[in-house]
Amino acid sequence: MALNLQTFKTRSLTAAVFVVVMLAGLLWNQYSFFLLFSVVHFGCWTEYQRLIGQIDPSYRQISGFHRFGVMLAGWCLLLYAAGDSLQFTGLHLHELAWWMGLIFLLTLPVAEVLFSRQYLLRNTVYSLLGLAYISLSLALLLHLRSIPDVWASSAGTLYRLGFLVPLAIIFSIWINDTMAYIVGSLIGRTPFSRISPKKTWEGTLGGLLLGVVVMAGITRMLQLSWADGAVVALIASVFGTLGDLLESKLKRLAGVKDSGHILPGHGGFLDRFDSLLLAVPFVWLYVQCVLR
Repeated sequence: MALNLQTFKTRSLTAAVFVVVMLAGLLWNQYSFFLLFSVVHFGCWTEYQRLIGQIDPSYRQISGFHRFGVMLAGWCLLLYAAGDSLQFTGLHLHELAWWMGLIFLLTLPVAEVLFSRQYLLRNTVYSLLGLAYISLSLALLLHLRSIPDVWASSAGTLYRLGFLVPLAIIFSIWINDTMAYIVGSLIGRTPFSRISPKKTWEGTLGGLLLGVVVMAGITRMLQLSWADGAVVALIASVFGTLGDLLESKLKRLAGVKDSGHILPGHGGFLDRFDSLLLAVPFVWLYVQCVLR
């Protein structure tokens, strides 16, 4: 696959703007982190519902309460997962999120039966899958970000696990995607999957290897051990690639090239965050079982 310079320039310019916005949300504080991924959450849900509606036209007939209620229920899950890190005038917002989310989930089936022209169980299943695919994944990312800072006694420094791990996941995916694109464009010959014919084994393996090596060095400089950094990068790269294939399968079933057009050269929210959505739960498991 030859390197298309014009495509590369468009992707690079869009990526530069995207990175600035992302870094502002990621690095400023926990409130900016939550705001950033709230936007991502609603953007992904909008595109997910559009894709499902194209795959199964019956999903387009769901009521407005269902359409927006499930998004808000998922957003409440994000707010709840953020824990005590988000407060407003002394009120812990995650406590409010628990009750709001419970109300939405309990009233959703009732409202669907009452207000939909035709109630179909599979439409509820589609929405539940969306909650697992989008909302739960981003909620786990917010939960990782809420891990409190601890003092590392051996080094006598502040160990910011909750700050470092989300960054490590996102940077691993960025590096893997970029390196896979460049390596695949230059030397890629062997198709990786019929689902995503532009991907090659050379690009996939090259991106994986370079991503792990680079992130092992970066995370070591940020006080996370090189071994943990390499494992996080490996998990994020492997499951991120699977997440990309999953979203490609959804697009193929829907008969579209991109999930959206908000990012020229990169598509929509799901196109940009598909890898993150599948990678986060597995990194979260590693952190809970090994790092904490």
